[in-house]
Amino acid sequence: MKKEMYKTVVMVAAISIMQWMATPAIAGLDQGTISSGLKEALSMSTERAIATVGRTDGFYGNPLIKILMPEKLRMVTDALSKAGMKKQIDAFILSMNRAAEKAAPKAASIFIDAIKGMNMGDAQKILKGGDTAATDFFKEKTAKNIYDAFKPIITASLGQAGTTQQFNNIMNKAKALPLMGNVSFDLDDYVTKKATGGLFLMLGQQEQKIRTNPAARSTELLKTVFGKH
Repeated sequence: MKKEMYKTVVMVAAISIMQWMATPAIAGLDQGTISSGLKEALSMSTERAIATVGRTDGFYGNPLIKILMPEKLRMVTDALSKAGMKKQIDAFILSMNRAAEKAAPKAASIFIDAIKGMNMGDAQKILKGGDTAATDFFKEKTAKNIYDAFKPIITASLGQAGTTQQFNNIMNKAKALPLMGNVSFDLDDYVTKKATGGLFLMLGQQEQKIRTNPAARSTELLKTVFGKH
């Protein structure tokens, strides 16, 4: 029994040593290089994600993050579309996505601040984490600030486009339908949450590319750090 336990302990120790030796720091990279490489990767990922969503059709043209009618109202809007209001419903959906696209660039400075505030512990945790460890870090550090930055822009954009008035008209029609009851819905909150979620989804995709696809490591520093990881 003791012999078997001894073998188990030795095996676990050997695995731990191999994992330790496989880390970039032990593979010949100093902590400064690791930190610089990670920050460059994060900067590149966030720039690409924002560029992807913060343009015309960045949300509307991407089925992964396109903002659709709120699920609880789709029965109403489907009925209104069939009753001759499809053009108005489509315009409403488009304007929600345009508001999100307009707000997206505001995330840039928030991400930059989060990157600057990273310590070595954050860097090591992200580098050794899963394919979206950095995205998870950003969600924890920036999600609320991004929501707060997006919401006034989205609110103003929806108002200027007449979307809020359109939405109120839809809500009035919804309340008149049987079984719908007293429907209440915060449109600004809905679009802002969808915009924030879509940005983080695209950020996660960009991070995965840098971690798993050598072609996405477009600088020597990225190749050095992530090529050894």
